[in-house]
Amino acid sequence: MIFPAIDLRAGQSVRLYQGDFKQATLINPDPVAQAQQINAAGLTHLHMVDLDGAKSGQPENYATIAAIRKAFKGTIELGGGIRTYELATCYLKLGIDRLIIGSVALTDPELVKRLLAEFGGERIVIGIDGTDDYVAIKGWLEQSQTKMSTLMKAMTASGARHFIVTDVARDGTMQGPNLGLYEELQAQVPTANLIASGGIRDLTDVQVLQASGFKDVIIGKALAQGGVTLAALAEVEA
Repeated sequence: MIFPAIDLRAGQSVRLYQGDFKQATLINPDPVAQAQQINAAGLTHLHMVDLDGAKSGQPENYATIAAIRKAFKGTIELGGGIRTYELATCYLKLGIDRLIIGSVALTDPELVKRLLAEFGGERIVIGIDGTDDYVAIKGWLEQSQTKMSTLMKAMTASGARHFIVTDVARDGTMQGPNLGLYEELQAQVPTANLIASGGIRDLTDVQVLQASGFKDVIIGKALAQGGVTLAALAEVEA
C-alpha cells in the first residue's frame, strides 16, 4: 500500500528536515483539502502525524485530525504523542483505523502490550525511528541506547505485526530510502511487516522497495517537491 503523508503542525500540513522542528516547510495551509486531493487521485490510505503532539504528548491537532477523518474516505493511520490508553481509545473512537505507537513502545511497553491485546496487531502499529540502528524517542529529540531490532523483537513477541521504520538521517532529505537497514531488520525479524518511511525521492525508489519485498511505503516530501505525483502513485497502487 502507498501511504501519502500529512504531518500536522499548528493545524497546517508541513514537512520537517531530519525531524528538525526549526527546519519546517509549509506544504498546505489546508490539510483537509490535501487529504481530499489524495482521495481524488484514487488513493485510499493516509499516513498522518501530529508533530506538535509528538513533542508534548498531548493531542495538539485534534480538531484538524477529526476534520480529516470526516473528509477522507479510506484507511487513516495516525501517530504523534499517543502515550496513554485514554488518548489511544479516543482516537480509535474518532474513527482512526490504525494508531502508530512510537516512544512508548520503549518507555512504557506494558501499555503497548495492553493496546495490542485489546485492539490487535492490525490496529496498533509500532513506529520505530532511529539513527545508526538505535531508536530515537520523544519526537526524535532524544536518542536511546536500544537497538531497533531489539525493540522490534520485543514488540513482535507482544503481538505487533506492522512496523513503520524511519531512518531519521534520511527523513526529508530526498537521499533515497535506507534499503540496507530494512533488509537487515527484516532478516532479524522475518515475521514483521516493515513499512518503509524516509528519504524516498521518486517512483523508482518506490518500485525498488516493493521489488525488495517492502510493499508498504510512506511518501511525504517527494510529493511536496514534485518528485512523484499522486496520479503516478495511484497507478503503482493499482
